[in-house]
Amino acid sequence: MIQIDEKGFYGKFGGAYIPEMLHPNIEELRENWEQIVASPDFQEEFQMLLRDFVGRPTPLYFASRLSEKHGAKIYLKREDLCHTGAHKVNNTVGQIILAKKLGKKRIIAETGAGQHGVATATVCALMGMDCTVYMGALDIQRQRPNVERMKILGAKVVPATSGSQTLKDATNEAMRQWINNPVDTHYIIGSVVGPHPYPEMVARFQSVISQEIKSQLLEKEGTPNPDIVIACVGGGSNAAGAFYHYYNVPQVRLIAAEAAGLGINSGKSAATTVLGTPGVLHGSKTLLMQTEDGQVVEPHSISAGLDYPGIGPVHAHLHDIGRAEFVAVEDEDAMKAGIELSRLEGIIPAIESAHAIHALNMIQYQKDDVIVINLSGRGDKDLETYIKWGGY
Repeated sequence: MIQIDEKGFYGKFGGAYIPEMLHPNIEELRENWEQIVASPDFQEEFQMLLRDFVGRPTPLYFASRLSEKHGAKIYLKREDLCHTGAHKVNNTVGQIILAKKLGKKRIIAETGAGQHGVATATVCALMGMDCTVYMGALDIQRQRPNVERMKILGAKVVPATSGSQTLKDATNEAMRQWINNPVDTHYIIGSVVGPHPYPEMVARFQSVISQEIKSQLLEKEGTPNPDIVIACVGGGSNAAGAFYHYYNVPQVRLIAAEAAGLGINSGKSAATTVLGTPGVLHGSKTLLMQTEDGQVVEPHSISAGLDYPGIGPVHAHLHDIGRAEFVAVEDEDAMKAGIELSRLEGIIPAIESAHAIHALNMIQYQKDDVIVINLSGRGDKDLETYIKWGGY
């Protein structure tokens, strides 16, 4: 059984490694979030917004031409059709309601590809709350459309100019800001990373993905269980959502596609389960890419959302016990997979999601196996990257 203990550990990974000044914030969340989320008034508002604002349930689409090419029954869970264009909004809706019930007036967030930032800015506009989003200066350049969307929605976008100027550094800046404003501010972490209770809380909000897959597959295939579920993993929120209701269903294979960047041994990679070792990053013990003396190694991926030097502790645990299989997808292969899906199915995927599409070429499966790929986001935000790459 995969479960989390009272201190926030999945096996040997997790916990809350935080400075003393953050202790009251984390304790307030830890002591209250489950009771609030379980309350009827929270659930009524959450479910209403998922339905009427986000547009859930998202379709489970049978990709007939992709299936024909690969010799399997391939379904795409269309999280790209969520309002804002990705799965991120499932979590931000849940956390904004929680923040309101905790009496918070101001929201901060970090973002990499910009989808979590847009989703946070969107729900802050919906709820009339002040919003500041921290984003790596490099990511601001390569995800300009999402930066402008956040600004249109009323959010302040603050560049992180330290380190690699990507997601890790944006997270550092957001945490620093939270330490300085502990009373009135809630930090909406966008992935299954950070100190307990964030990894489990984010996974719980995203678990609507696998909950829907089960009921939709039952209708389409007569069983709630596919043979394989595939999702990309940076921090890993979309994968946690797609895997959640299958953690303890051993006959369902869980495949996590990481970013190998320019190659695992190139020095320009984000393949954490291959290159990482146990350590503490952003408040939890997990697998991360680091030097022998514990300095974080800068990651690289062509996809801003996978450009992270660690993975969420739940994914580190799934890897540690062999429950999930991890594959490392290089930039070039992900881009080609994105074009392939566009040409075969008329769906331009986010480059993050394209990593999961390419995973089909890296695993063994039986003819007519039922495979669900979580299409975590749409490719609008990545058009500049597709254009610059030019391989189409």
